[in-house]
Amino acid sequence: MDHGWAEQTGSGMISTAPSRRSAVAPFRVMDVLRDAGRLEAAGRNICHLEVGQPGAPAPEGARRAAAEALEHGRIGYTEALGIWPLRERIAEYYRAAHGIEVPAERVVVTSGSSVGFVLAFLSCFDSGARIALGAPGYPAYANILAALDLEPVWLKTFEASRWAPIPAMLDESGRLDGLLVASPANPSGTVIQPAALKALIAGAEGRGIRFISDEIYHGLTYGAPVETALRFSDEAIIINSFSKYYCMTGWRIGWMVVPEDLVRPIERLAQNLYISAPALSQYAALAAFDCADELERNREVYAANRALLIDALPRLGFDRVLPMDGAFYAYLDVAAFTDDSSEFARRLLHEAGVATTPGIDFDPLRGHHFLRLSFAGPTDEIAEAVDRIAAWLG
Repeated sequence: MDHGWAEQTGSGMISTAPSRRSAVAPFRVMDVLRDAGRLEAAGRNICHLEVGQPGAPAPEGARRAAAEALEHGRIGYTEALGIWPLRERIAEYYRAAHGIEVPAERVVVTSGSSVGFVLAFLSCFDSGARIALGAPGYPAYANILAALDLEPVWLKTFEASRWAPIPAMLDESGRLDGLLVASPANPSGTVIQPAALKALIAGAEGRGIRFISDEIYHGLTYGAPVETALRFSDEAIIINSFSKYYCMTGWRIGWMVVPEDLVRPIERLAQNLYISAPALSQYAALAAFDCADELERNREVYAANRALLIDALPRLGFDRVLPMDGAFYAYLDVAAFTDDSSEFARRLLHEAGVATTPGIDFDPLRGHHFLRLSFAGPTDEIAEAVDRIAAWLG
């Protein structure tokens, strides 16, 4: 019987099988993006509603700062925690946006929010720890946890709690070591109301559960009040990014705010895992804070796209859409059309030329009945996608 082992010259045996930790689920939206790219390469015109990526480029000031840095200096390593001016500017952001004093020493600049999650998980939890996630939720949370030999625990959320976890759920899943919550959320777009967020943080910390707050869609809300977890706890770990509001996805630059006792452990991890975030991206990110007018114009485009979908989706037969409080997603119940949202999305791509993401990416419990649309692109592309879907549905 083949157990995945092969002979090696000498006295030992070497495994030819991938590690157990690498056996994570695919990030299906990237598979959709790949398939859409292949269709485009073959001459098809595709409307891209699959990837949560702003249609606008990085702000002009950020691009200019990067160009000047390239022109005038060597781009080398920085301190593992990030350049000091950027850490100070992020601290200033919390003073200006939230009226909260955050010491710059507690700010960690990361290679995107993804590295922030890895640093948070490694610094807070040992192998076998159990971390709760709201379903539906961002799939990479669970996949990163699994790769690090940590156990993701999905909490089934409901409309009654506006698709967000509530404290009572923390007693229904056995021992929990951590809770990760996003507001605004991906894929639902739901914002947790400040009072509910305060109660959830208190409920977690009262049970000895570490609270991690994904705030990468802050700045992208449409009338809903949004608050940082720092308002309610100095022990919460905050993860944010320049990818969404600041339109810098490919620059791979983000940040964390962490309790004082985690700064040095995270610094040691960063030194060894990736040395530092890209210097060029840090200089650009520093300048991005001074581009508010341009960034707000981008948000107005998303707001127009959101309004277009709020009007169009019920007319197309999608009469159950989760609250679109923030981010740039519409999460649709497609049960009236299919029991298999993956096949529905595949046909929509190949037959109508509209790329979307099946809900199974975000919810292993009910995702086969849901579909996510991103409205981060140009308004004319969103309108064209709506027309194509209408024609395809007949």
